[in-house]
Amino acid sequence: MLQKQLTEVVRHRTAISEVLRVIASSPHDWQPIFDTIIQSATRLCRATYGNLRLAEAQSFRMVAEVSYPSSVTERWRQPIFNIPHGPLAHMAARKSPLHIPDLAVERDYLKIPAVADLLKLGRIRTMLIVPMLMSKATVIGAITVSKTRVQPFTEKEIEMVADFAAQATIALETTRRERQYREVQMHLAHANRVATIGQLSASIAHELKQPLSAVVTNGGATLRWLARNQPEIEEAKQAVERIIKDANRASEVLSRIHRLVKRETLRTDTLNVNDAILEVIPLIHSEALKNGVTIQRQLTDHLPNIQGDRIQLQQVILNLMVNAIQAMSGLTEGVRELHIGTESAEEEGVRIGVRDTGPGLSAENLQRLFEPFYTTKPNGMGMGLSICRSIIEDHGGRLWATGLHPHGALFQFTIPAR
Repeated sequence: MLQKQLTEVVRHRTAISEVLRVIASSPHDWQPIFDTIIQSATRLCRATYGNLRLAEAQSFRMVAEVSYPSSVTERWRQPIFNIPHGPLAHMAARKSPLHIPDLAVERDYLKIPAVADLLKLGRIRTMLIVPMLMSKATVIGAITVSKTRVQPFTEKEIEMVADFAAQATIALETTRRERQYREVQMHLAHANRVATIGQLSASIAHELKQPLSAVVTNGGATLRWLARNQPEIEEAKQAVERIIKDANRASEVLSRIHRLVKRETLRTDTLNVNDAILEVIPLIHSEALKNGVTIQRQLTDHLPNIQGDRIQLQQVILNLMVNAIQAMSGLTEGVRELHIGTESAEEEGVRIGVRDTGPGLSAENLQRLFEPFYTTKPNGMGMGLSICRSIIEDHGGRLWATGLHPHGALFQFTIPAR
């Protein structure tokens, strides 16, 4: 008898451990968690059938099932399910497990055609429905296990299914909060991108002014070539080609800005990090010139592709480059150089580095640099680097800073290769 109890305890703990392992390995995906929970509950209770439903308005939505009888009416298997006076409704009203030892003697329930079909077509006799409770007050779902024989569930089995229901509730709440966190993070990242573009507005205006001025100049030249007694068609054609080239240049600048400031959901694409960098550099070119900063590129060819959100990764690159330019803007002597480079990092994928020749980083700055709301800028909010680190970590990489001797700073981040 003792050996049997020990065996049951071991089986129960093993099943709970398996559920916890799945929760840890699938923090953003409910389905593997719910599948594991209902499979374990059905197996350990020696039940014939099992299902897990989530509460939705006044009904329940099926999210996982085990061996549900195909002979049972489709009403019980439909994704959204509600019977006002059925077992699920009673469980939800009482907010506690509902145990039906023998469905065949439950006359009130058998008056409901769908419940009667469980007995007639599914041959279900014993049923247990356990609520998934949030804060002991709100039913957010339910686990149902059923047997095709009259064999009431033991107190230990009811407790065990209640444990699984609690695990499902924790998984649901954890994932929900994780999604909320990601939404907040995306809003902050978007606000940071808009703020950064705002800082570069004068430089971007200069970048647009050059091609637009060229368009006006070449447009005037085209009219003059065509207004001659003998129109210079070839000269006019070349001027129009220059207009198209400059218009495309201005359009590309606007497209890059639009992509950066547009609020979109997180996308995962395969991309070349060198191409992503080359798209960002023109946005800060005028800002660098205004501050007397020379941009040096050392982009390694034939790097492996990475997977990630192009806009978010470009936001990190833009932030680091703008920070480097601002760090050097107050120098009174010495060269002002911004180096951006890429290289392959065998175990970590691809490494990107942004180095400046500014005043460098103090020991205190290095310790607190990535803390939210910590800033060394007079008008800074202290969110840029914190958001950048969150973005890189969400991509499976890491971001860190190094103070250089005798002056300057180096910011590096890695992204796993795909």
